[in-house]
Amino acid sequence: MAADLVMTMADLKEEEALQITRDRLDRGDDPMKILEDSRKAMEIVGKRFAECEYFIPDLIYSGEILKEISEIVKPRLTGESEQKRIGKFLLGTVAGDIHDIGKDIVAFMLDINGFEVIDLGIDVPVKTFVDKLKETEAPIVGLSGFLTLAFDAMKETIEAIEAAGLRDKAKIMIGGGQIDEDVRKYTKADAFRPDAVAAVDLAREWLKS
Repeated sequence: MAADLVMTMADLKEEEALQITRDRLDRGDDPMKILEDSRKAMEIVGKRFAECEYFIPDLIYSGEILKEISEIVKPRLTGESEQKRIGKFLLGTVAGDIHDIGKDIVAFMLDINGFEVIDLGIDVPVKTFVDKLKETEAPIVGLSGFLTLAFDAMKETIEAIEAAGLRDKAKIMIGGGQIDEDVRKYTKADAFRPDAVAAVDLAREWLKS
C-alpha cells in the first residue's frame, strides 16, 4: 500500500490518494509512515518537474494534494510523534511576495522530518523576521521568494539580521522560483536550495555541524 500511495500521489490522482490515506489510517497504519510516503511522492514530482514532464500547474496541484493529506493525517499523530523535534526552523516568504506554494511544501517536509517550523506566512516584513529570530533563537532561517523583487527583500532581511547582531547565530537559506548562486551571493545568504527535499537535507546537515 505504501507504493500505491507514493505513485498515486506522484501521478496527481487526488481522490485515489486521499482514499488510500484514509484506508491506511483506518487500518491502523503509522501516520508518520504515511507522511514519509507523501515525502517520497513529492520527490518524484520534483524529478518530473526537473525533467520537464511536469510544469508549474502540476507543482501547484501536487502541493494542494499534499496539504489535503497532511490535514487528514496530522490529527492522528500521537503526542510522542509531535515531541520528536530536532531543531527550530524560522520560515517565511519575504516582503512584497505573496507566493506560498513552495514555502508550504518546504514547511511540510521540514515538519515531517522532525523540525519545529515557525512559519511566518507571506509578505513578511524585515522587522518581523528579526523580531521572531530574537524571540525563538532559531538556528536556521529560510527566506522564500518567487518574484525577482524578492531578491532585494532577502538582501535587506539578511542585512537587518546582521545589524541586530544575530547573523553569526543562525544559518540562512534562500529558495524560490528564480533563485540561483548569483542571487545567493547578492543576498549574502549561506546557501540556496532548489527544492524542498534539498532544503531539508541541508538543514539537517547544518544542525549536525
